Order: sequence, then structure tokens, then C-alpha cells
Amino acid sequence: MGRWRDGYGKLIVHGSRNGAAVSVPLEIAASYRARTKGLLGRDGVDGVMLLSPANSVHTFRMRIPIDVAYLDRRLTVIAVRTMRPGRLGLPRLRARHVLEAEAGAMEGWGLEVGVRVEVATR
Repeated sequence: MGRWRDGYGKLIVHGSRNGAAVSVPLEIAASYRARTKGLLGRDGVDGVMLLSPANSVHTFRMRIPIDVAYLDRRLTVIAVRTMRPGRLGLPRLRARHVLEAEAGAMEGWGLEVGVRVEVATR
């Protein structure tokens, strides 16, 4: 866990409400350049973006509101927030990774505090 490269894969959400694991298309932003860009300038995202390492995000120059999930080192969700464009998120001390998706998407995947996720790379 933890040392990924920029690229693509799947995010597997374990322990969703119906008990089945949910698989979501994943874009990994692990380099400084990719993390800095994140979802800036996009009108949407197909699935979810993982920023790693990261413990906070901002939505300056974003076009859409986003869901943000903060993950600890074991990939357990410690907080989920929806952020409108032009906001600065406070750093989460225990967070090691951040997930970003279109607002409302994470609820549909059952991504909530206490849920563990898995990153499957290609």
C-alpha cells in the first residue's frame, strides 16, 4: 500500500451498504505534477482520482463541486466532504491519501467513514 505511480486502475470499495464490493474506475496521481493538477480544469471525472501522498485539497479553479474522501495509511476512510469550487480544505492529520470524485458519487458507492478501500493497478 502506498507507493503508486501515475496511471489507472480500479478502486474497490469494501463493506458497502449491500455488502458487495463496488469497483470504480481509478486515476492515480502520485507525482507532484499530477497531484498539483488533480481535477483542475475538468468538467467531470470518470470514476475517482487518488492523490497520494496527500492530506488536504483545494478546489480553486475547479469547475464542479467534488466529493473528497480522506484515507489513513490502511486505506480506511476517516472523513468524507463535499466541496464547492473555490474552497480550501483543512489538512487531516491522520490522512495519507485523498480520493476525489464528482459530488454525490461517493454516497452511491457506499464510501463513508470506516469503510476500507483497495487499489488495484493494471
